[in-house]
Amino acid sequence: MNRLTLQLDEIKAAYAAEANPTLEVRLERIGRIEKMIEANEEKLCKALIADFGVRHPIETRLAEFQMVYQACKYTRKHLKEWMKPAQMETPSSLGASQAWIESQSIGVVGIMSPWNYPIQLALVPAIAAFAAGNRVWLKPSERSSRTSGFLASLIQEYFHPSEFSVTTGGPDISEQFAALAFAHLLFTGSEAIGKKVMRAAAENLTPVTLELGGKSPALIDPSAKLKDAASAIIYGKLLNGGQTCIAPDYVLIEGGRQSELIEELQTAAQTQFSNPEELTGPIDEAQLQYWQHLLSDALDRGAKAVPLLNNPGAGARRFEPVALLNVPAEARVLHEEVFGPILPIVSISNTASAIEYINCRPNPLALYWFGKDKKQLQKVLQETCSGGVTINDVFLHATVETLPFGGIGASGFGSYHGKAGFDTFSHQKSILDVHGFWGTNLLKGTKPVRPPYSKKVERLVKRLK
Repeated sequence: MNRLTLQLDEIKAAYAAEANPTLEVRLERIGRIEKMIEANEEKLCKALIADFGVRHPIETRLAEFQMVYQACKYTRKHLKEWMKPAQMETPSSLGASQAWIESQSIGVVGIMSPWNYPIQLALVPAIAAFAAGNRVWLKPSERSSRTSGFLASLIQEYFHPSEFSVTTGGPDISEQFAALAFAHLLFTGSEAIGKKVMRAAAENLTPVTLELGGKSPALIDPSAKLKDAASAIIYGKLLNGGQTCIAPDYVLIEGGRQSELIEELQTAAQTQFSNPEELTGPIDEAQLQYWQHLLSDALDRGAKAVPLLNNPGAGARRFEPVALLNVPAEARVLHEEVFGPILPIVSISNTASAIEYINCRPNPLALYWFGKDKKQLQKVLQETCSGGVTINDVFLHATVETLPFGGIGASGFGSYHGKAGFDTFSHQKSILDVHGFWGTNLLKGTKPVRPPYSKKVERLVKRLK
């Protein structure tokens, strides 16, 4: 811990020497991230394959690199505007006084990134932190050890450790890292670990942003075209082997349409993921065993498993994607985040019962609605609470830089992406420049109401109502 504390002190000292970097400095640092990824795409793809066993390079380019490039491009386009002071309205009683808000850098930002998207979820928040004028210290996940190690070596190559530092290691290092006195700490991961991070950060009153997860529902309205809904849900469920915090966790659909939905899900899965080389594997043995335990528990309680792919004999997949029907309410798969290729199908009678089902559980990170009935859509939007929503598709709300990305309640709090990330890692400093009326000291600021309190002051106070 002493070593980490000393390292943080060194980064803080470097920040203090340049506490408000220019637009050009910020953009240059962001540009280095972009160049770092561009020059090493192929090597990073190989590192990710080594970690996951199976992970198609196109999936990596879409879900990892493209998100980084998009964040760089959007920030480069808008950062100058974000950095400008924002003029604010003042009450007439303050005469010619002027008020504004300045976005000020805050110091050293700690980032604890997860293993499921170890490039994107490490670098996109780092881009936001650099945009806000801060220094960054990253602790990547040890479960994606090859990718985390290679990313650490690249960052050390492209950045001075006082600009962008990286520390690798296991849970013991993560525990010490979370307890450091950062200006802000962003954690992406599970709810259980998020609670530990928050407790550790509380010792230093470190502000935290928690990007967690939970059980994100996909609600299929009777007005939906099942073929389209199933195709989108399968993509969302099986991308990265289901190891996505905003993956559709379960499906809500009226009971009479379940059989048709299963057929469409199987058709979509076979169309998209029949090639074993295109279905990402579990990150490690622990993840594989977790999936097996969830499935076994559901089957032991009476659920019915329906294979989503029709060539299980291919032998190249470590786990066969399944849908689950007739899942008992007490099954683990309905209470724990699946984070894998298991899709429970939950029967509901109508939109009202679907809303009740969602609201009886912790707020999800994402919600997906499929259909054409705008009235029912508005009912769902108004009566449920989730981090974000995509309508008639999956994931895409998280790819739009103008939309803040984050959870609510058990799915996390705080947000980033685009301007939201800049604001998260900035201090919004309120400033008031006090002037009197007509460029004079007449009735300037607090002068008219200072003691001794007279009848004149009393009349003035009444007029201020």
